[in-house]
Amino acid sequence: MYELTELLAKIGAELIWFDSLGAKSACIRIRSSAGDIVVDPGVAEMQPSYPLPREEKLRLRRIALSHIESVCYSAKYIFVTHYHYDHHVLPCDPDLRDPQAMYVGSGRILVLKNPNMYINQSQWERARLFLGEILSLVGRKLEEFFIKPKCSEFPDPADKLTVALSKSFGDYDSRRRQLLQRGKEWFRKLTALWSRGSWISEIDLGYLKIVWSDGKTFNIGDAEVRVLEPWFHGVEYDKTGWVTPLIIRKSGWTVFYTSDVMGPIIEDYAEFIARLKPDIVILDGPPTYLYPYMFNRINLQRAVENAITIVKAHPKLIIYDHHLLREKKWRERVKPVFEEANKENVSVITAAEVLGRRPLIDEL
Repeated sequence: MYELTELLAKIGAELIWFDSLGAKSACIRIRSSAGDIVVDPGVAEMQPSYPLPREEKLRLRRIALSHIESVCYSAKYIFVTHYHYDHHVLPCDPDLRDPQAMYVGSGRILVLKNPNMYINQSQWERARLFLGEILSLVGRKLEEFFIKPKCSEFPDPADKLTVALSKSFGDYDSRRRQLLQRGKEWFRKLTALWSRGSWISEIDLGYLKIVWSDGKTFNIGDAEVRVLEPWFHGVEYDKTGWVTPLIIRKSGWTVFYTSDVMGPIIEDYAEFIARLKPDIVILDGPPTYLYPYMFNRINLQRAVENAITIVKAHPKLIIYDHHLLREKKWRERVKPVFEEANKENVSVITAAEVLGRRPLIDEL
Protein backbone atom coordinates (compact mmCIF):
# COMPACT_ATOMS: atom_id res chain seq x y z
CA MET A 1 0.00 0.00 0.00
CA TYR A 2 2.89 2.32 0.81
CA GLU A 3 4.26 1.88 -2.74
CA LEU A 4 0.91 2.90 -4.22
CA THR A 5 0.65 6.06 -2.14
CA GLU A 6 4.27 6.84 -3.07
CA LEU A 7 3.36 6.45 -6.74
CA LEU A 8 0.47 8.87 -6.38
CA ALA A 9 2.71 11.28 -4.50
CA LYS A 10 5.30 11.25 -7.32
CA ILE A 11 2.59 12.44 -9.70
CA GLY A 12 1.19 14.89 -7.18
CA ALA A 13 -2.15 13.07 -7.24
CA GLU A 14 -4.49 12.77 -4.27
CA LEU A 15 -7.74 10.84 -3.87
CA ILE A 16 -10.18 13.16 -2.11
CA TRP A 17 -13.36 11.05 -1.91
CA PHE A 18 -14.83 7.98 -3.62
CA ASP A 19 -17.81 5.69 -3.16
CA SER A 20 -15.73 3.16 -1.24
CA LEU A 21 -15.62 5.72 1.60
CA GLY A 22 -19.41 5.80 1.92
CA ALA A 23 -20.74 8.66 -0.26
CA LYS A 24 -21.01 8.93 -4.05
CA SER A 25 -18.05 10.82 -5.47
CA ALA A 26 -14.96 10.49 -7.68
CA CYS A 27 -12.99 13.58 -6.68
CA ILE A 28 -9.23 13.90 -7.14
CA ARG A 29 -6.61 16.63 -6.80
CA ILE A 30 -3.47 17.06 -8.89
CA ARG A 31 -0.79 19.45 -7.67
CA SER A 32 1.01 21.39 -10.41
CA SER A 33 3.62 24.13 -10.54
CA ALA A 34 0.85 26.52 -11.63
CA GLY A 35 -1.56 25.65 -8.82
CA ASP A 36 -3.82 22.83 -7.68
CA ILE A 37 -6.21 21.08 -10.07
CA VAL A 38 -9.40 19.59 -8.63
CA VAL A 39 -11.47 17.19 -10.73
CA ASP A 40 -15.19 16.61 -10.15
CA PRO A 41 -15.82 18.27 -6.77
CA GLY A 42 -19.20 16.71 -6.20
CA VAL A 43 -20.77 14.31 -3.74
CA ALA A 44 -24.18 12.70 -3.23
CA GLU A 45 -25.62 10.49 -0.53
CA MET A 46 -25.86 6.77 -1.20
CA GLN A 47 -28.99 5.34 -2.81
CA PRO A 48 -31.85 3.93 -0.67
CA SER A 49 -30.65 0.33 -1.10
CA TYR A 50 -27.26 1.08 0.48
CA PRO A 51 -27.33 -0.63 3.91
CA LEU A 52 -27.08 2.39 6.21
CA PRO A 53 -29.70 4.61 7.88
CA ARG A 54 -30.36 7.78 5.90
CA GLU A 55 -29.01 9.94 8.73
CA GLU A 56 -25.66 8.16 8.48
CA LYS A 57 -25.60 8.53 4.69
CA LEU A 58 -26.16 12.27 5.07
CA ARG A 59 -23.45 12.46 7.73
CA LEU A 60 -20.95 10.77 5.42
CA ARG A 61 -21.93 13.13 2.62
CA ARG A 62 -21.27 16.13 4.88
CA ILE A 63 -17.83 14.75 5.78
CA ALA A 64 -17.04 14.19 2.10
CA LEU A 65 -18.25 17.65 1.16
CA SER A 66 -16.09 19.23 3.83
CA HIS A 67 -12.99 17.52 2.40
CA ILE A 68 -13.90 18.47 -1.16
CA GLU A 69 -14.70 22.08 -0.31
CA SER A 70 -11.39 22.47 1.53
CA VAL A 71 -9.31 21.35 -1.46
CA CYS A 72 -11.28 23.63 -3.79
CA TYR A 73 -10.33 26.70 -1.72
CA SER A 74 -6.72 26.39 -2.88
CA ALA A 75 -7.47 25.21 -6.42
CA LYS A 76 -6.46 27.24 -9.45
CA TYR A 77 -8.38 25.00 -11.85
CA ILE A 78 -11.58 23.06 -11.22
CA PHE A 79 -12.65 20.51 -13.87
CA VAL A 80 -16.21 19.19 -14.05
CA THR A 81 -16.67 16.26 -16.45
CA HIS A 82 -20.49 16.31 -16.47
CA TYR A 83 -23.44 17.69 -14.54
CA HIS A 84 -24.42 14.95 -12.10
CA TYR A 85 -24.45 15.94 -8.46
CA ASP A 86 -21.83 13.38 -7.45
CA HIS A 87 -19.48 15.29 -9.80
CA HIS A 88 -20.37 18.89 -8.95
CA VAL A 89 -22.12 20.65 -6.06
CA LEU A 90 -24.51 23.56 -6.43
CA PRO A 91 -23.38 26.77 -4.68
CA CYS A 92 -26.75 26.88 -2.86
CA ASP A 93 -26.03 23.55 -1.12
CA PRO A 94 -26.87 24.19 2.57
CA ASP A 95 -23.90 22.11 3.73
CA LEU A 96 -21.33 24.30 1.96
CA ARG A 97 -19.46 26.59 4.34
CA ASP A 98 -18.27 29.17 1.78
CA PRO A 99 -19.58 28.80 -1.80
CA GLN A 100 -17.81 32.00 -2.86
CA ALA A 101 -14.39 30.67 -1.84
CA MET A 102 -15.11 27.30 -3.43
CA TYR A 103 -16.04 28.60 -6.88
CA VAL A 104 -14.92 32.22 -7.19
CA GLY A 105 -11.46 32.33 -5.60
CA SER A 106 -9.14 34.96 -7.09
CA GLY A 107 -7.99 33.85 -10.53
CA ARG A 108 -10.11 30.69 -10.45
CA ILE A 109 -10.63 28.91 -13.77
CA LEU A 110 -13.61 26.57 -14.06
CA VAL A 111 -13.17 24.07 -16.88
CA LEU A 112 -16.59 22.56 -17.49
CA LYS A 113 -18.14 20.10 -19.87
CA ASN A 114 -19.69 22.04 -22.73
CA PRO A 115 -23.29 22.73 -21.61
CA ASN A 116 -24.53 23.39 -25.14
CA MET A 117 -24.13 20.10 -27.02
CA TYR A 118 -23.63 16.39 -26.44
CA ILE A 119 -25.63 16.77 -23.28
CA ASN A 120 -29.02 15.32 -22.37
CA GLN A 121 -32.07 17.36 -21.35
CA SER A 122 -31.51 16.86 -17.62
CA GLN A 123 -27.86 17.90 -17.68
CA TRP A 124 -28.67 20.82 -20.03
CA GLU A 125 -30.96 22.14 -17.29
CA ARG A 126 -28.57 21.29 -14.45
CA ALA A 127 -25.69 23.05 -16.20
CA ARG A 128 -27.75 26.23 -16.49
CA LEU A 129 -28.78 26.02 -12.85
CA PHE A 130 -25.15 25.49 -11.80
CA LEU A 131 -23.80 28.36 -13.90
CA GLY A 132 -26.63 30.65 -12.86
CA GLU A 133 -25.88 30.06 -9.17
CA ILE A 134 -22.15 30.62 -9.67
CA LEU A 135 -22.77 33.92 -11.45
CA SER A 136 -25.23 35.02 -8.77
CA LEU A 137 -22.35 34.80 -6.28
CA VAL A 138 -20.76 37.77 -8.09
CA GLY A 139 -23.96 39.67 -8.86
CA ARG A 140 -24.30 38.60 -12.49
CA LYS A 141 -27.11 36.86 -14.38
CA LEU A 142 -26.77 33.86 -16.66
CA GLU A 143 -28.94 35.52 -19.31
CA GLU A 144 -26.15 38.05 -19.93
CA PHE A 145 -24.15 35.25 -21.51
CA PHE A 146 -26.81 33.66 -23.71
CA ILE A 147 -25.86 33.44 -27.39
CA LYS A 148 -27.34 31.91 -30.52
CA PRO A 149 -26.33 28.31 -31.27
CA LYS A 150 -22.99 28.12 -33.06
CA CYS A 151 -23.83 25.04 -35.11
CA SER A 152 -26.81 23.05 -36.26
CA GLU A 153 -25.25 19.73 -37.30
CA PHE A 154 -23.93 17.22 -34.78
CA PRO A 155 -22.23 13.97 -35.84
CA ASP A 156 -23.56 10.87 -34.13
CA PRO A 157 -20.76 9.66 -31.80
CA ALA A 158 -22.05 6.09 -31.97
CA ASP A 159 -20.93 5.95 -35.61
CA LYS A 160 -17.32 5.85 -34.38
CA LEU A 161 -17.90 2.83 -32.13
CA THR A 162 -16.81 0.31 -34.74
CA VAL A 163 -15.70 -2.36 -32.27
CA ALA A 164 -18.82 -2.24 -30.09
CA LEU A 165 -21.24 -2.12 -33.02
CA SER A 166 -19.57 -5.04 -34.79
CA LYS A 167 -19.91 -7.38 -31.81
CA SER A 168 -22.51 -10.12 -31.68
CA PHE A 169 -24.23 -11.08 -28.44
CA GLY A 170 -26.19 -14.03 -29.76
CA ASP A 171 -29.86 -14.07 -28.75
CA TYR A 172 -29.55 -10.51 -27.43
CA ASP A 173 -28.69 -9.06 -30.88
CA SER A 174 -32.29 -8.48 -31.94
CA ARG A 175 -33.11 -6.61 -28.74
CA ARG A 176 -29.89 -4.64 -29.02
CA ARG A 177 -30.73 -3.51 -32.56
CA GLN A 178 -34.05 -2.20 -31.25
CA LEU A 179 -32.31 -0.29 -28.46
CA LEU A 180 -29.74 1.19 -30.84
CA GLN A 181 -32.49 2.37 -33.19
CA ARG A 182 -34.36 3.98 -30.31
CA GLY A 183 -31.09 5.55 -29.25
CA LYS A 184 -30.59 7.11 -32.65
CA GLU A 185 -34.06 8.62 -32.47
CA TRP A 186 -33.31 9.98 -28.98
CA PHE A 187 -30.07 11.48 -30.26
CA ARG A 188 -31.85 13.18 -33.18
CA LYS A 189 -34.36 14.77 -30.80
CA LEU A 190 -31.53 16.11 -28.66
CA THR A 191 -29.86 17.73 -31.67
CA ALA A 192 -33.01 19.82 -32.07
CA LEU A 193 -32.52 21.12 -28.52
CA TRP A 194 -28.85 21.90 -29.17
CA SER A 195 -29.53 23.69 -32.46
CA ARG A 196 -32.49 25.79 -31.23
CA GLY A 197 -31.98 26.42 -27.52
CA SER A 198 -30.01 29.37 -26.16
CA TRP A 199 -26.34 28.56 -25.82
CA ILE A 200 -24.08 29.90 -23.08
CA SER A 201 -20.83 31.60 -24.05
CA GLU A 202 -17.57 31.05 -22.23
CA ILE A 203 -17.18 33.65 -19.48
CA ASP A 204 -14.22 35.85 -18.52
CA LEU A 205 -14.78 38.18 -15.58
CA GLY A 206 -11.08 38.74 -14.93
CA TYR A 207 -11.11 37.25 -11.45
CA LEU A 208 -13.09 34.24 -12.70
CA LYS A 209 -12.98 32.37 -16.00
CA ILE A 210 -15.42 29.68 -17.10
CA VAL A 211 -14.42 27.72 -20.20
CA TRP A 212 -15.72 24.62 -21.96
CA SER A 213 -13.46 21.59 -21.91
CA ASP A 214 -14.58 19.15 -24.60
CA GLY A 215 -11.73 18.12 -26.91
CA LYS A 216 -9.24 20.67 -25.52
CA THR A 217 -5.82 20.39 -23.91
CA PHE A 218 -4.84 22.58 -20.95
CA ASN A 219 -1.19 23.18 -20.09
CA ILE A 220 -1.06 24.00 -16.38
CA GLY A 221 2.52 24.52 -15.26
CA ASP A 222 4.23 21.13 -15.28
CA ALA A 223 0.93 19.30 -15.85
CA GLU A 224 -1.03 18.72 -19.04
CA VAL A 225 -4.73 17.90 -18.92
CA ARG A 226 -6.24 16.64 -22.16
CA VAL A 227 -10.03 16.50 -22.12
CA LEU A 228 -11.50 14.00 -24.57
CA GLU A 229 -14.52 14.58 -26.75
CA PRO A 230 -17.67 13.36 -24.94
CA TRP A 231 -18.06 9.63 -24.28
CA PHE A 232 -21.35 7.93 -23.48
CA HIS A 233 -22.19 7.70 -19.78
CA GLY A 234 -22.46 3.91 -19.93
CA VAL A 235 -23.88 1.95 -22.83
CA GLU A 236 -24.39 3.29 -26.38
CA TYR A 237 -26.95 6.14 -26.36
CA ASP A 238 -27.15 5.97 -22.59
CA LYS A 239 -30.00 8.26 -21.56
CA THR A 240 -27.87 9.70 -18.75
CA GLY A 241 -25.90 11.53 -21.44
CA TRP A 242 -22.18 12.08 -21.95
CA VAL A 243 -19.02 12.60 -19.91
CA THR A 244 -15.57 14.00 -20.72
CA PRO A 245 -12.73 11.68 -19.60
CA LEU A 246 -9.32 13.18 -18.82
CA ILE A 247 -5.74 12.27 -19.69
CA ILE A 248 -3.41 13.87 -17.15
CA ARG A 249 0.33 13.93 -17.83
CA LYS A 250 2.84 15.09 -15.26
CA SER A 251 6.46 14.27 -14.36
CA GLY A 252 6.62 11.65 -17.10
CA TRP A 253 3.54 9.81 -15.80
CA THR A 254 0.12 9.41 -17.38
CA VAL A 255 -3.17 9.17 -15.49
CA PHE A 256 -6.44 8.29 -17.22
CA TYR A 257 -9.57 9.45 -15.39
CA THR A 258 -12.63 7.80 -16.92
CA SER A 259 -15.36 9.85 -15.24
CA ASP A 260 -18.56 7.78 -15.64
CA VAL A 261 -18.24 5.13 -18.35
CA MET A 262 -19.60 2.39 -16.08
CA GLY A 263 -17.06 -0.29 -16.70
CA PRO A 264 -16.41 0.79 -19.41
CA ILE A 265 -19.30 -0.97 -21.10
CA ILE A 266 -18.24 0.13 -24.59
CA GLU A 267 -15.38 -1.86 -26.12
CA ASP A 268 -13.93 1.05 -28.12
CA TYR A 269 -13.37 2.99 -24.90
CA ALA A 270 -11.51 0.10 -23.27
CA GLU A 271 -9.31 -0.34 -26.32
CA PHE A 272 -8.53 3.40 -26.40
CA ILE A 273 -7.38 3.28 -22.76
CA ALA A 274 -5.35 0.12 -23.35
CA ARG A 275 -3.57 1.63 -26.38
CA LEU A 276 -2.72 4.72 -24.34
CA LYS A 277 -0.91 2.54 -21.75
CA PRO A 278 -1.42 4.90 -18.82
CA ASP A 279 0.48 4.38 -15.59
CA ILE A 280 -2.65 4.90 -13.48
CA VAL A 281 -6.28 4.37 -14.45
CA ILE A 282 -9.00 5.83 -12.25
CA LEU A 283 -11.73 3.54 -13.47
CA ASP A 284 -15.39 3.75 -12.48
CA GLY A 285 -16.70 0.23 -12.37
CA PRO A 286 -20.07 -1.09 -13.52
CA PRO A 287 -23.19 -0.19 -11.49
CA THR A 288 -23.73 -3.66 -10.06
CA TYR A 289 -26.22 -2.25 -7.54
CA LEU A 290 -28.63 -1.92 -10.50
CA TYR A 291 -28.17 -5.56 -11.56
CA PRO A 292 -30.15 -7.32 -13.00
CA TYR A 293 -33.15 -5.00 -13.40
CA MET A 294 -31.66 -1.77 -14.77
CA PHE A 295 -28.25 -3.21 -15.70
CA ASN A 296 -28.40 -6.50 -17.54
CA ARG A 297 -26.17 -9.55 -17.70
CA ILE A 298 -24.81 -8.77 -21.17
CA ASN A 299 -23.64 -5.30 -20.22
CA LEU A 300 -22.15 -6.55 -16.95
CA GLN A 301 -20.22 -9.15 -18.94
CA ARG A 302 -19.03 -6.45 -21.36
CA ALA A 303 -17.89 -4.25 -18.48
CA VAL A 304 -15.92 -7.11 -16.92
CA GLU A 305 -14.27 -8.07 -20.23
CA ASN A 306 -13.41 -4.45 -20.99
CA ALA A 307 -11.84 -3.94 -17.57
CA ILE A 308 -9.74 -7.04 -18.29
CA THR A 309 -8.64 -5.43 -21.58
CA ILE A 310 -7.34 -2.48 -19.55
CA VAL A 311 -5.64 -4.78 -17.03
CA LYS A 312 -3.77 -6.50 -19.87
CA ALA A 313 -2.26 -3.13 -20.86
CA HIS A 314 -0.32 -3.38 -17.54
CA PRO A 315 -0.92 -0.05 -15.84
CA LYS A 316 0.91 0.21 -12.54
CA LEU A 317 -2.33 0.94 -10.68
CA ILE A 318 -6.06 0.76 -11.37
CA ILE A 319 -8.28 2.53 -8.86
CA TYR A 320 -11.51 0.60 -9.34
CA ASP A 321 -14.30 2.46 -7.58
CA HIS A 322 -17.32 4.76 -7.86
CA HIS A 323 -20.57 3.00 -9.06
CA LEU A 324 -19.08 -0.40 -8.27
CA LEU A 325 -18.89 0.17 -4.50
CA ARG A 326 -22.60 0.57 -3.83
CA GLU A 327 -23.59 -3.00 -2.96
CA LYS A 328 -22.16 -5.92 -1.03
CA LYS A 329 -21.72 -8.43 -3.88
CA TRP A 330 -19.53 -6.13 -5.97
CA ARG A 331 -16.39 -8.28 -5.71
CA GLU A 332 -18.28 -11.38 -6.74
CA ARG A 333 -19.83 -9.60 -9.75
CA VAL A 334 -16.43 -8.54 -11.14
CA LYS A 335 -14.35 -11.46 -9.84
CA PRO A 336 -12.68 -12.21 -13.23
CA VAL A 337 -11.15 -8.70 -13.23
CA PHE A 338 -9.34 -9.39 -9.96
CA GLU A 339 -8.31 -12.86 -11.13
CA GLU A 340 -6.79 -11.44 -14.31
CA ALA A 341 -5.10 -8.63 -12.39
CA ASN A 342 -3.52 -11.20 -10.08
CA LYS A 343 -2.18 -13.18 -13.06
CA GLU A 344 -0.85 -10.01 -14.74
CA ASN A 345 0.59 -8.62 -11.48
CA VAL A 346 -1.47 -5.41 -11.81
CA SER A 347 -2.74 -3.61 -8.69
CA VAL A 348 -6.53 -3.23 -8.88
CA ILE A 349 -7.70 -1.56 -5.71
CA THR A 350 -10.38 0.74 -4.33
CA ALA A 351 -9.71 4.32 -3.25
CA ALA A 352 -10.42 3.35 0.37
CA GLU A 353 -7.75 0.65 0.23
CA VAL A 354 -5.20 3.06 -1.25
CA LEU A 355 -5.91 5.25 1.78
CA GLY A 356 -5.36 2.30 4.13
CA ARG A 357 -9.02 1.53 4.85
CA ARG A 358 -11.48 -1.20 3.98
CA PRO A 359 -14.30 -0.19 1.64
CA LEU A 360 -17.22 0.76 3.87
CA ILE A 361 -19.62 -1.53 2.01
CA ASP A 362 -17.40 -4.51 2.95
CA GLU A 363 -17.75 -3.66 6.66
CA LEU A 364 -21.53 -3.31 6.78
